[in-house]
Amino acid sequence: MGYRLWVIGMVMLLSAAVWAEDSIPVYGGTQVKIDILSPVLTPGLNNWQMQHYEIAANVQLAHRFYPTLELGYAGGQTHNDSVQYNGQGGFARIGCDINPLKKHPDSPHALLVGVRIGTAVQTKGETDCWGELAVGCQVNIAKGFYMGWMGRLKLLFTRDTSGQSVRPIYIPGYGMRDNIGWGVNYYLGFKI
Repeated sequence: MGYRLWVIGMVMLLSAAVWAEDSIPVYGGTQVKIDILSPVLTPGLNNWQMQHYEIAANVQLAHRFYPTLELGYAGGQTHNDSVQYNGQGGFARIGCDINPLKKHPDSPHALLVGVRIGTAVQTKGETDCWGELAVGCQVNIAKGFYMGWMGRLKLLFTRDTSGQSVRPIYIPGYGMRDNIGWGVNYYLGFKI
């Protein structure tokens, strides 16, 4: 049920671009971004030896809509007195952001609010899926160059209902296997 609501919300955000005013050009450019915060912050976080790398691309439509694709790799290991855990894998998130501010059409700055669907595949073939609410901003720092941040509230859709298998405690792109999680990214990007 939750997965369906996320998909319906994403379709509604994407279809809203169809009703944009005729005087506004539909395509406003493509941005390619790299997360510079996660590779710096994640090593040593909560007794984890971690690595996390992420890139993103979004397309600006009608100055307000930003369909987004995010790809990455994450892995880590942790241990306590009796158990050592290693996990790594790739992840992808797809969604759409909207700029709710009424602004001058030529302004390169944006406040972004959006949704994502994420999935991760780990080395042993485990697959997980989640949804995200995302809030952030981006600013133009030089011609064609952008920086910004994105905060995320995450809801895990994958549940272990069998009670027999042991699921990984860490999900690449999501974090620790909790029903609700959060995350922050800080991006540097270039507009093509």
